[in-house]
Amino acid sequence: MASFGQTALLVIVLAVMVFGLLSLLTTVIPGLTIIWLAALAYGLMRGFEINGYILFGIITFLMIGGSVADNIFMGSRARQGGASWLSIAIALLGGLAGSLIWPPFGGIPVSFGGLFLAEVIHRRDWRLAWQSTRSMAAGCGIAVIARLAIGMVMILLWAVWVYV
Repeated sequence: MASFGQTALLVIVLAVMVFGLLSLLTTVIPGLTIIWLAALAYGLMRGFEINGYILFGIITFLMIGGSVADNIFMGSRARQGGASWLSIAIALLGGLAGSLIWPPFGGIPVSFGGLFLAEVIHRRDWRLAWQSTRSMAAGCGIAVIARLAIGMVMILLWAVWVYV
């Protein structure tokens, strides 16, 4: 039977993980990192045995892969929509700058605005620029779905870790 402290730890870690999972819907708060940090805290509090090291390693791999996949989905969809690599790079840098200047939500409009403006200048056609921007937004939606799936797998792996 688990002690009160162990039960409290499990409840807190799970609550933080669920918060991280729900934050993935915003595309702004790094939910996969929050889930990973909660798993790390659990491991530090409970100790890492061989199963813990293996499962935490997989959780870490998923967190890194999910974070990188986000940009890949958005960039590849923008590229499929006709955006140039330069415009995609401008959107990425604009999103980073927007996140730093107007946290937490500034990165999204600056990223899409940067892509649109770069494509208008590059193509000299706002309709084609809008098509690229819409494609990037679709990639953003796909990225949200992928991150949610990855976050659920991370939480499931943590649950296996707890009960193994």
